[in-house]
Amino acid sequence: MAQTETDGQEVLETREWVDSLDYVLSKGGPVRAGRLIQQLALHARRAAGVNLPFSATTPYQNTIPVPQQAPFPGSQEMERRIKSLVRWNALAMVVRANKIQEGIGGHISTFASAATLYEVAFNHFFQAQTESGDRDFVYFQGHAAPGIYARAYLEGRIPKEKLENFRRELKPGGGLSSYPHPWLMPDFWEFPTVSMGLGPIQAIYHARFIRYLENRGLKQSTGGKVWAFLGDGEMDEPESLGSITLASRENLDNLIFVVNCNLQRLDGPVRGNGKIIQELEAIFRGAGWNVIKCIWGSDWDSLIRNDRDGVLVRRLGEISDGQYQKYFVESGAYFRQNLFGSDPRLLKMVEHLSDEQLSRMRLGGHDPIKVHAAYRAAVDHKGAPTIILAKTIKGYGLGEAGEGKNITHQQKKLNEEELEMFRSRFGIPVPDDELHNAPFYRPSDDSAEIKYMQARRQQLGGYMPKRTVRATPLKPFPESYFEEFYKGTDGREASTTMVFVRLLAKLLRDPELGKLIVPIIPDEARTFGMEALFRQVGIYSSVGQLYEPVDMDTLLYYKEAKNGQILEEGITEAGSMCSFIAAGTAYANHGINTIPFFIYYSMFGFQRIGDLIWAAADMRCRGFLVGGTAGRTTLAGEGLQHQDGHSHVLALPVPNLIAYDPAFAYEIAIIIQDGIKRMYVDQESIFYYLTVTNEPLPMPEMPKDGNVREGVLRGLYRFKAADAPGAKLRAQLLGSGTIMYEVLKAQTILQEKYGVATDVWSVTSYKELYRDANDCERWNLLHPGDAVKVPFVTQTLKDAPGPFIAASDYMKVLPESLAKWVPGQLVSLGTDGFGRSENRAALRDFFEVDAKHIVLATLGALAREKKIGIDVMKKAIHDLEINPEKLNPATS
Repeated sequence: MAQTETDGQEVLETREWVDSLDYVLSKGGPVRAGRLIQQLALHARRAAGVNLPFSATTPYQNTIPVPQQAPFPGSQEMERRIKSLVRWNALAMVVRANKIQEGIGGHISTFASAATLYEVAFNHFFQAQTESGDRDFVYFQGHAAPGIYARAYLEGRIPKEKLENFRRELKPGGGLSSYPHPWLMPDFWEFPTVSMGLGPIQAIYHARFIRYLENRGLKQSTGGKVWAFLGDGEMDEPESLGSITLASRENLDNLIFVVNCNLQRLDGPVRGNGKIIQELEAIFRGAGWNVIKCIWGSDWDSLIRNDRDGVLVRRLGEISDGQYQKYFVESGAYFRQNLFGSDPRLLKMVEHLSDEQLSRMRLGGHDPIKVHAAYRAAVDHKGAPTIILAKTIKGYGLGEAGEGKNITHQQKKLNEEELEMFRSRFGIPVPDDELHNAPFYRPSDDSAEIKYMQARRQQLGGYMPKRTVRATPLKPFPESYFEEFYKGTDGREASTTMVFVRLLAKLLRDPELGKLIVPIIPDEARTFGMEALFRQVGIYSSVGQLYEPVDMDTLLYYKEAKNGQILEEGITEAGSMCSFIAAGTAYANHGINTIPFFIYYSMFGFQRIGDLIWAAADMRCRGFLVGGTAGRTTLAGEGLQHQDGHSHVLALPVPNLIAYDPAFAYEIAIIIQDGIKRMYVDQESIFYYLTVTNEPLPMPEMPKDGNVREGVLRGLYRFKAADAPGAKLRAQLLGSGTIMYEVLKAQTILQEKYGVATDVWSVTSYKELYRDANDCERWNLLHPGDAVKVPFVTQTLKDAPGPFIAASDYMKVLPESLAKWVPGQLVSLGTDGFGRSENRAALRDFFEVDAKHIVLATLGALAREKKIGIDVMKKAIHDLEINPEKLNPATS
């Protein structure tokens, strides 16, 4: 009895406190109530040591209470009808494609769950252009592409014929790409997002880059937003969460994440035994984001409002996501018994609702009123980025065909009965006798639906997505900036990294071009000798420098500034690459020809962030990737995980990437000058990979031969002819990068000790030679009888006598890719295998790419051609102190 009295007293006390809080809310508002609660918690801690249990989450209910919802500004009925038309055409596109060709693929269910999320944004939020010229940027979820195409069809932007060729782009007249691909649809898509996780991280760095442009005076601040539409399963990708603290640290209130929480990934629940919305809320709240949960639709408002004791909200928070999925596919009776049947008070709450009404209670992500309120709160929020966690059902509207089921993601087909159910549910005027064809449907231009949607987009500045190149070409750049590098260093030693930094510093001083350059460094500026740029242009910080740096008394101190030019990203190659992409696509997105130079440890490029580099290619990105400390043997002491012998091999697959491995200062100058011209004057959709090293070496003067410039750019030229061109024994040595100097040593040894006269050729780009040779082969195959095209490598080497020995700091497969076009025996020396912690000389000996091994390879090639005897080779092995029993570097 005493216990009952205590329980009753607690209930009474709780009710009194709740009533008191309601009074404060009514008189002082939520801000005052929040301060009061904080003061009470502080008092309890001080007075009695009461420590409230920590919770990073809020109750499992909507963040925005009904009284604070922004009023819905449009016609709900009209927008429902438009959304239904979009749904139907998206469905028809995928179904038709798979009727025509079995297994062509496509995704129905993602857009089905997100249709309301997109339509509310299209009708009320996506700003294609503001009065001041700014705009929003939208990273659409890749798997939702059919819905975006369907809307563009209704808008009159995509003809029906294109929809009929969804995922069949090679058909006459063209088709539509599977996902967002700017390379394939350069006037439509802006951001490739279907490689999951890349959209979130790119959106963060794009939002920050916008602030960078604003703070540097290159762009006016006018309030445009960056929207990223994501899946809850996608948030498991490391890139999705890896940079969220940057967004809050930089106060990026121009950034909005919308996570479609349909609780389901490909094979099953995202968190079957947990709650993904609560998990993401905790992560993002902890990171300093503004979190808006949009869980329950308007049908739930009265139930939650009358839940004075919180029993319903507590129950909703207890249920796992896996069980919620079960509720989505079961009857209203099951829903009543399993969710509400756990407590008589809950059953009492829903006794006035039929089972059918219970089964139709909408979730927040399917309710335009709730979605609009969340978007409005996000757009109006200041001081922090916002994430909206919207609960939906995957495959919403597909009914028995897959709504909420684990098979939903793979759903590609619907039978006629399922199509009929979908048509009836969404009121699409398609007659029964045409259903089996899943026809597209578009009302006339003067219909109420089309006029409404066109008016909404006109008010918001135009159509989206739409990619437009807004920057005008730059004027040709003066030759004078590059001339000093043609002269060499007159015997002084300089690394190619030093040359690059010197050239970059000169370009930064140009009054016109300099302000457009964006140096990007992942915490390695001092490693690359770039600290002089700290003082010259400063490191970007959105708040300036709020501290006195420890090296303030030095000339090259760490200088941060609000208008700083360097993006010093910290230890994040992925984040740095996203800044590179943002800067390299600004010519289209912002109408500004920013020129990014991203310099990084070459080992941490393609093999670590290759997916982002591929996305950059798809996005028609421009700029220079600079792989520092490049090559397997140039980075003394670091060892296996730092020594790169394969980045140029990994650069081969990227179609619009131009890759160079220069050896000399003048080569670097020629390449960068030509790159700026091609990308920013001629407006080519290409970008560059340039490798530089930190080994100090004497830089020679550019040869006077008039073909040198063409050879540097096309990939091959003769750097140094043989001293005795009439010698009986002849060979050709091909070098590149830092190994060029070993090749030059080998040229001397071969001449002086073995009587072999050799020409030395500089191979600046195996990739350019490979591409050109394949182009010629293809032309010749397709044009029999026409004049035969000869590859540049074949033309250039056609009169060179003897075997060809190619040595590089990269895998042997790189030179070997040219073997069929080299007019003679090709021997490739390279650095296959794991690196070692050693000095450069020992490493080159270990990988067999130093001068003595180049000499031996040359003698071996001459022996195979019967021009010298085996005894010469044996003597050379002894004289050069080569250990024939040493471990094979490729496998040891």
